[in-house]
Amino acid sequence: MSESIWYVAIERAVNNNIPRVKSILERHQYILDARSRLRQAKLEVIRNLKEYVGMTMESVRRNGGNVYLAKDGGEARSIVEKIVGDRSTIVMGKSMVAYECGIRQHLINKGKEVWETDLGEFLIQLSNEPPSHIIAPAIHMTREQASKVIKKIDSTSSVQSHEEIAGEARKFLRQKFINAEVGITGANAISADTGSILLIENEGNIRMTSIMPEVHIAIAGVEKIVPTLEHAFLEVMVQSAYAGLYPPTYVNLTSGPSSTGDIEMKRVSPAHGPKEFHLILLDNGRFKTADDPILSEALLCIRCGRCHFHCPVYRVMGQRWGDPPFTGPMGAMWSYVVYGDSKPSLLCAHSGGCREVCPMDINIPKVLERIKYIAQK
Repeated sequence: MSESIWYVAIERAVNNNIPRVKSILERHQYILDARSRLRQAKLEVIRNLKEYVGMTMESVRRNGGNVYLAKDGGEARSIVEKIVGDRSTIVMGKSMVAYECGIRQHLINKGKEVWETDLGEFLIQLSNEPPSHIIAPAIHMTREQASKVIKKIDSTSSVQSHEEIAGEARKFLRQKFINAEVGITGANAISADTGSILLIENEGNIRMTSIMPEVHIAIAGVEKIVPTLEHAFLEVMVQSAYAGLYPPTYVNLTSGPSSTGDIEMKRVSPAHGPKEFHLILLDNGRFKTADDPILSEALLCIRCGRCHFHCPVYRVMGQRWGDPPFTGPMGAMWSYVVYGDSKPSLLCAHSGGCREVCPMDINIPKVLERIKYIAQK
């Protein structure tokens, strides 16, 4: 990707996003209260992380689901491979944790047919590139580039507009949803008290990924746990608002495999949706981070991606700053949390814009200073 194309792409994104977030927060001021309540709830979980993980696992099992705690990406890949078994067709909703663990490539290497269904992730898969933003993985692509990439599924395609590109992807992926045996998603929030996962989206692909195949696998970091279902709804509200996508088109709640209670009010499973629900909770450095009084702030991140657009370093470097999928200011923190890579922290210019706009009031510059200090010891 040339420097000039990146600047064009990011300038368009910034001009679209920043005014929209400002307008959302002015129009829906209750979001400001929601974010304060959410921060306190997430701090409670971070301070008692092992207890909340145990509570979540118990709740998932009570709902008829299966739950696992993976210590790292390798263990997560093994768990997914075992669940998938001899099933061969898999669709994926956008999941940065799945990318963190290398789930898609691992399954492809095992001979599975695997398709990303989020439009941005789909374009990334077709172009064989890493994601460049935590919410908008193909943000580095201009519309003109995307129209060329989409030709990989139909060389005769002549689509040019945003709407046409989306339509071409929809046409191709529709059949993949119908044939899929396994759906893999992330989780925007997980409620410890009910074992439910919440997913927000606008395309409808996550909803189809999570209910059409007979098996639904959700994979998420342990920091996505919040105390109650009420807090989980707060997280999806705040995340979508600060991402500039409020209200979200869809909020998906999953509490175990599909079920019905239509005969004598006796709840039985399965019904029309998946026969199996599997939740994989990932550590991969998160427990260790929770024990550090400064680094633990990184676990408050709700992945809204707002810090990227207010950071001069990201606006110059893009996906080259951080270890994908973790780029930008939050990515400089998370590259260290999950990969142990302190180099991205050294590139921070400490402008402070990230701290000013973070909905969770994370002092990102201070966290990066801590990482630098640890790296130099």
